[in-house]
Amino acid sequence: MIDRRSFLKCAGAAVCSLTAGPLLARPAKIAKKANIILVFIDDMGWEDFSCFGNKEAKTPNIDQMAAEGLAFEQFYVNSPICSPSRVAISTGQYPQRWHITSYLGHRSFNENRGVASWLDPKAPMLARSLQTAGYATGHFGKWHMGGQRDVKDAPAITEYGFDESLTNFEGMGPKLLPLTMNGEGKVGKIWGGATILGGPVTWMQRSKITGGFVDAAIPFMDKARKAGKPFYVNLWPDDVHSPFWPPADKFNEAKKKGKRGMYLAVLEEMDRQFGKLFDYVRKDDTLRNNTLVLICSDNGPEKGAGRAANLKGYKTHLFEGGTRSSLVAWAPGMMAKKAVGTRNKVSVFAAIDFTPSLLKLTGAKPQPGAKYDGEDVLDTLLGKSKASRKAPIFFSRPPDRKNYYGFKDLPDLSMRSGKWKFLCDYDGARPLLYDVITDPGETKNLAADHPDIVKDLTKQTVAWWKTMPKYTPKK
Repeated sequence: MIDRRSFLKCAGAAVCSLTAGPLLARPAKIAKKANIILVFIDDMGWEDFSCFGNKEAKTPNIDQMAAEGLAFEQFYVNSPICSPSRVAISTGQYPQRWHITSYLGHRSFNENRGVASWLDPKAPMLARSLQTAGYATGHFGKWHMGGQRDVKDAPAITEYGFDESLTNFEGMGPKLLPLTMNGEGKVGKIWGGATILGGPVTWMQRSKITGGFVDAAIPFMDKARKAGKPFYVNLWPDDVHSPFWPPADKFNEAKKKGKRGMYLAVLEEMDRQFGKLFDYVRKDDTLRNNTLVLICSDNGPEKGAGRAANLKGYKTHLFEGGTRSSLVAWAPGMMAKKAVGTRNKVSVFAAIDFTPSLLKLTGAKPQPGAKYDGEDVLDTLLGKSKASRKAPIFFSRPPDRKNYYGFKDLPDLSMRSGKWKFLCDYDGARPLLYDVITDPGETKNLAADHPDIVKDLTKQTVAWWKTMPKYTPKK
């Protein structure tokens, strides 16, 4: 066990040393460029924020950010599983371009599925563009884009454009690794073997690790401000991914309620720990007027844990429950006043659209040669427009998940275009067509009623898939 004072001392020494030189060398002044905080929750369902309909648990801190910001109902992440979703939100490109189509695991498992073992550092990272533009860039939380299981030669997170990093057992660099404690006080470890990936390592109770990432991120932001630099921070918790370890004093009561009860206890504790981060920006006038916070999930929920209201499917599925995420954007000093505290139910866009939008917000330039699949939707994020992205959003199924969570022979590809959600196999066979405005639960297949639309969407979807490069395993 490690107490809070010892943790802060350890984390500060391990994590903050990278910025002690160049970041603090500049004279202090107020940063004029917008600060950005991207909160990327793990395996959360569309309705799991209480402001999105959860009646069994409360998320007051996130709800308050929504009340002071703008909530979006038709936002998508670009994969129903973690690693490719993280690549998309980091690069503004479809993750298929980088051969990451499912979660990253052991090297041999990746090779067998046609998946790279880490994201190529040449990818057009948003962090690198912002770093080049003078931003202090920090990643605090889950990475899962290289450096996991037996893959210990992946690039460090700092090679992707970050000045500092603090991660878990799925990334290279300083780490917080999880201890566990049940209701009787018995202590254990999760992924104890992750020490083979290097360190420095701090062991910390799993139920407190979101707060540990927050406690590392806030000093990083303080130093950036003292140095006169704007900041870009990823705060990507392990929560609310299983296994579920609520605080020990809540463990037994949550366990009585089964998997869902354990999940909800972790969800509420995550929200509580986020309160410190949100108060940090909310209660400082300069930050409140000059910071954009984006809060969403990386994919849909694990079956039996989170929920996605009436949306069909779960994590790993191309149905709406697997890829649609609740999104909260908070930027009181930048948003249209009429939009603050409202809910956008009509704008359709995706995580790949963040990179072009944030480059516009900050004035940073794309990485040389970068061609984004995402589009600029900044005015929509700030409540100045309700425009959707113009191009369809395309998806591919994780290659190892053809049958999952009780669904057999799942579709391989999907797209969202206007009101239509279309799914099919790699060759265009077995088309499914849904009007997800009137039928968000994808209950009525309209393919037979609209053969011309099916023909057009099949052509577009299959053509998109054929343009995606296929992975050739290294020999």
